[in-house]
Amino acid sequence: MADLSTFPITTRWPVENPDILQLFTCPTPNGTKVSCTLEEMGLPYEAHFIDIWKNETFTPEFVTLNPNGKIPAIIDPDGPGGRPFGLFESCSIMIYLTDKTGLLMPSDPARRYETISWLFFQAAHVGPFFGNLGYFHKYAGTAIEDKRPRDRFANETKRLLQVLETRLEGREWIMDEFTVADISMLGWVNGTITWYEAGPIIGWDALKNVPAWLERGLARPAIERGMAVPARPE
Repeated sequence: MADLSTFPITTRWPVENPDILQLFTCPTPNGTKVSCTLEEMGLPYEAHFIDIWKNETFTPEFVTLNPNGKIPAIIDPDGPGGRPFGLFESCSIMIYLTDKTGLLMPSDPARRYETISWLFFQAAHVGPFFGNLGYFHKYAGTAIEDKRPRDRFANETKRLLQVLETRLEGREWIMDEFTVADISMLGWVNGTITWYEAGPIIGWDALKNVPAWLERGLARPAIERGMAVPARPE
């Protein structure tokens, strides 16, 4: 049995099965990137709900695993060299898992790097701009009279969706085959339309390829399961 006692985060979120991968997360677009990846890969894991609305990511225990205080983060009891290994940042975790399993990433080196480019596209552009659009369109930013910040993020979100629209022309998935690149963006695109209710200001109805891609992605059983991880404590 693996010994995870050297990870202080386990004192606040106890581990039931230390021999499987531990996922510390919340069902947000970033958090579900890893849970959906794990579900698609069929890897056993134990999920721990981190309440971001109570700022649990900034507790002393959590920042020992991710110094930046953000979900998701993992502990793999069978890490490099067979030793327990902690890792943070969702796209970093996704690449790590593809290296570990050989799944959801093209084996050809050139296509692998192209897939990683799309992961960085999500991390550097889709996540920040879609997230800020949500803030200014639906949350606290709605109280700001000056709508220029909201419009800036709406216009850039619209542009980024057009990048995806062009990429998906004649393709079912971003890399033809289903990869972590698709997983990284499904939750963000879905959340922007459903949770943020921003479709009317980003030209959603004018798109063809992205909505069809989103429908295909959300219909995958593993994605459906991963989007619901972890369950909120009662």
